[in-house]
Amino acid sequence: MKTEHPPLQISTRYPQQIPLVYEDENLLLVDKPPGLGMHQEGQEHGIVTLLNRQCDTEQLYPVHRLDKITSGLLLLAKHKDSARELSQQFAQRQIEKYYLAMTDSKPIKKQGTVIGDMKKARGGAWMLSKTRQDPAITQFFSCSAGVAKRLILLKPYSGKTHQIRVMLKSLGSPILGDRLYKGNQADRTYLHAFALRFQSAGKIHEFIQPPSEGEHFLTQDCMQAISDYTPPWTMPWPVLHQGNRE
Repeated sequence: MKTEHPPLQISTRYPQQIPLVYEDENLLLVDKPPGLGMHQEGQEHGIVTLLNRQCDTEQLYPVHRLDKITSGLLLLAKHKDSARELSQQFAQRQIEKYYLAMTDSKPIKKQGTVIGDMKKARGGAWMLSKTRQDPAITQFFSCSAGVAKRLILLKPYSGKTHQIRVMLKSLGSPILGDRLYKGNQADRTYLHAFALRFQSAGKIHEFIQPPSEGEHFLTQDCMQAISDYTPPWTMPWPVLHQGNRE
């Protein structure tokens, strides 16, 4: 028998049905829409509550998080054992994460590694410092995605708050639509969780989910650039040297 729930008060901006990418007895993988938070904010429910109702589950366990502005692959566990296994893999950096971002300001270099500690700045923002006591580490490639647009493929090795957004700002190429970090106005913030590769219950999982929202993501030039980055784990990622930015 299904559990009866009171009707949800959901903003019309968010779909009633969150797109499901994969599901088994241990985990749920969804394509999170941009602008939808992880948890309740005022009268607006977050994605965890919406998925509990949509899938008729008592409790789902988010094992990582995406910023409200970010779309793409979000992984949730269905029970505590799976949550423990996946959370541990995230903590130990055993799960490969890949993101796509778009900018209209060319970065100061086409590819490389950016390493630095994160420090709080004004107005809820963060900034990258030159110290490396507990650094955020991100590798990236960039390519043209049409006139005055660059598509950035990113592989973060750590999971710091606003890590990718701060890193791109430090390269002189804030994400299009990211007003907190001085990105130019757009129809959305152009950051998308593109791919995941991980192990669960002894099985290797590989998922790729191109963005489905955002006029600049959906141009022919950008879609070709995304295709060139697929699958992202076969790209010639530079050797990681934590003592260097390059």
